[in-house]
Amino acid sequence: MAAADGALLGSLVEEYVTGLQDSKAGDTATAVKAKEFTILQLVEALGVSLTSTQPHTRARGVQLLSEVLQQCYGDLSEREVEVLVAFYENRLKDHHVIIPVVLQGLKALTKSSLLPAGSAVSMLRSLFQDVHVQSLMLAERVSVYNMLLNLMESREAELKGLGADFVFGFVQSMDGKFAEELFEVTSCYFPISFRPPPNEPNGITQEVLIMSLRAVLTGTARFAEFLLPLIVEKLDSDVQSAKIDSLQTLAACMPTYEHKDLAEFLSGLWTSIRREVFQTVSEQVESAGLAALTALTSCLSRSVLSSDSEDYLSTFLDHVLKDCQHHLCEPDLKLVWPSAKLLQAASSASYRASHLVVAAVIPTLVEQYNSRTQSDHKRTILEVMQGFLNTLKNTNQSAEDRLSEKSSGLQATSMRVLSALGQQTGLLLESDVECAVDHLNRLVLEEGDSSVSVSVIVCAESLSQLHPTAFITHMERSQHAVRQRCVWALAAVSTQPSVVRESVPVLLEVLSAGGFSVEEVVTVCLSLQRVADRALDTTEDTGNFFNDVIIPRLLTLALQAALQAEGSSGLRSPLVEEAVLSAMVGVVSTACAKLQPTLAGKMASNVVSLFLEGDVSFLSDDSLPPHDSLPPRVQLLEGESWSCTQTVCLLMACVCSLPRSVEVPQVERLMEQLEELSITCSHALTYTSAAQCYAGLVNKRPAGESLDAWIQRSTKRVCSELDSPGSSHRTQAFTLLLWLAKALLLRYHPLSTPLTDKLFSLLSDPELGSMAAGAFYLLMSDSANVLNRGCHADVRLMYRQRFFTENSAKLLQGFSLAAPDKKASYLKALSHLVSSLPKEVQLSELPALLSLLLEALSCPDEGVQLSTLSCLKPLFVDPPPALIQQLETLVTGLLALTCSPAM
Repeated sequence: MAAADGALLGSLVEEYVTGLQDSKAGDTATAVKAKEFTILQLVEALGVSLTSTQPHTRARGVQLLSEVLQQCYGDLSEREVEVLVAFYENRLKDHHVIIPVVLQGLKALTKSSLLPAGSAVSMLRSLFQDVHVQSLMLAERVSVYNMLLNLMESREAELKGLGADFVFGFVQSMDGKFAEELFEVTSCYFPISFRPPPNEPNGITQEVLIMSLRAVLTGTARFAEFLLPLIVEKLDSDVQSAKIDSLQTLAACMPTYEHKDLAEFLSGLWTSIRREVFQTVSEQVESAGLAALTALTSCLSRSVLSSDSEDYLSTFLDHVLKDCQHHLCEPDLKLVWPSAKLLQAASSASYRASHLVVAAVIPTLVEQYNSRTQSDHKRTILEVMQGFLNTLKNTNQSAEDRLSEKSSGLQATSMRVLSALGQQTGLLLESDVECAVDHLNRLVLEEGDSSVSVSVIVCAESLSQLHPTAFITHMERSQHAVRQRCVWALAAVSTQPSVVRESVPVLLEVLSAGGFSVEEVVTVCLSLQRVADRALDTTEDTGNFFNDVIIPRLLTLALQAALQAEGSSGLRSPLVEEAVLSAMVGVVSTACAKLQPTLAGKMASNVVSLFLEGDVSFLSDDSLPPHDSLPPRVQLLEGESWSCTQTVCLLMACVCSLPRSVEVPQVERLMEQLEELSITCSHALTYTSAAQCYAGLVNKRPAGESLDAWIQRSTKRVCSELDSPGSSHRTQAFTLLLWLAKALLLRYHPLSTPLTDKLFSLLSDPELGSMAAGAFYLLMSDSANVLNRGCHADVRLMYRQRFFTENSAKLLQGFSLAAPDKKASYLKALSHLVSSLPKEVQLSELPALLSLLLEALSCPDEGVQLSTLSCLKPLFVDPPPALIQQLETLVTGLLALTCSPAM
């Protein structure tokens, strides 16, 4: 900008801002249009005005800019528009005297054809968040409405991204007199009964329509006076879906409403909810009714009490108690449970609601318990009492536990009540807890009823969270009688680090001692996995304990058993059995997945050194007798010993469960050995685990040329083996193909397509066709210890739907071209693919696949039969025309299945 132009700009700004000469705005706009200076240079010249401590000076500066924009918005560049939008959004937070001129500027910017993507949403979010439109003067409100109209005209698609936020902001910006008109326009569709056609191209479902309309109706409390009577009216409908939608909509209103919005409608709402729970024939309606009552009570609980105001919560709960409490005195009648559920739903809404309800009902229940003689009546009362105690926080109520009763149902219920009592801080004395633990200890060892045993373990787990000391001193008295239930009990109480350090060595002792069956050792491993799953979320100290002691100890025991079994024809340790190793994998995988990054990196380094170099230095063998110590070096990934090579499953459990941020050392050398082992080894557990480990590493490796080269090389080798009918390694190659395909499919890698296409081609293979069909179940389902989100695998959203969309046509084409004796494989694959899809996607896809699925019912494979029935079941609720036309075929197929012993 020339010096003369700079002087002109400075003069115009000063004369407008301090000289109050309004005509200078027109002169400034003319100069901008003539390109004597830019709009951003004007902003820069206004700097002193815009940063003034005087609001009116700042307002005058913004006013000049806004008046210029109203004349020049069509001459701006996209960069200038972007800067100005950010400037004005920030000014919406300024003093209230500045807001009117800020709105003028924003209105001008909404007319620009160069408004950057995202700016419309950004502007409105700032407006709705920072400005209370209804408190503005009429002229400013008109500016807001013109902004909205401009943006809806030019940026409609972008504004749809705001969803309910736009509707809420729009309604809040309107005068109240418009609320009823807007409500009438939208509420005529409530409840949604429209069902889009099965092949609706835009993916619109009935659920989407319901949720979208609900967001509009519940977006503002201004709709309360119109919506609440409408809900009461719709609850009188005989249509179950209308009842559910109405109750769910009522619950969705409550976070937005205040007690004053509900006051005149409370009686009618309560009457309708009570009727739906008392008279319901549907669990869905009952559940929706209870949720609505909880939400309603929660809303009333937020009301602020004053000396002269009505206590809406207390008044409302008085009505609920009056209608329900007397039914609690009738434990043999059918209304006791609906009444209890209603009272518990109201009680669970807030601390104050819980106090009011429980204070009224607990004395009644205690009196009833003491006056009853029949065991089933006492059990019902205890179960009801348990529900109320679960909603009670820090309320000093007491209930007598009945662990010594002989009725198993009463015992189980009593323990659930004890669990609820034990979770209330400060309610039970330590002596009470110790007495309870002694009872639980006895029941673990002596009780023969399975339902009581399960209740004992659940109760022990609950109590141990607040009372770990009692379990450390009392539960380990059963150490020398450890069997299955004792093991489960030890795992259940290991909820705190102090208990873990005492209980886990007892569990590990079972693994190293002789005389235990495979089943018992598996139970120990499953218990250790349960401990790892919960305890590692508590403290870093527990992570260190697993990293330094537990995982090395498990690896030591497994390697020792493998080396002893090598070349031995005598009695083998349970630790070399596949069932036990698989359970060990679960422990190690769960533990490694929860390690902190530093420990995870250390674990990766140690385990890779063990399997590649045979370095056992990090393993703990202090507890082994001298003659059982590990040799200085071990060979695990090479050689003929199946008992050693199968320990690759433990390598997989470690390295494939670590966070993706952890770098696995020597990864390329490791992958090379894993690929070789997976194809050339004849031992099933070994080659399967090697393939899983290889796939787990591929899934987490960074994208790029290096990874692509590995995938292409492996694909070439696998296909070469599969294309050689005489190869002795076809099954192994197929296994690697399957796991590698899954690893790539989960992360949307483009090189997954050649692998899945190869799977499709194998459906007609005489040797591998059945395995290929079953492979689609593995592709679509969650794997236990590798390639899942819990193991930090790269798993993209909706990969199943994407795979189905891209490949269902290939499957149908293959089926039509296949020989009659090969069609069963295609039907089995199709069944696995469809059954993995979400229900709403199934409903839209099934009509087109119906004829094939009906044919699959006659397939001799029982897995296909069951999977197909699971796919068809949702269609029976609301049969499409395609199904009605084939009822005879369907009924014939179902009648044939009734003779199957598997059904």
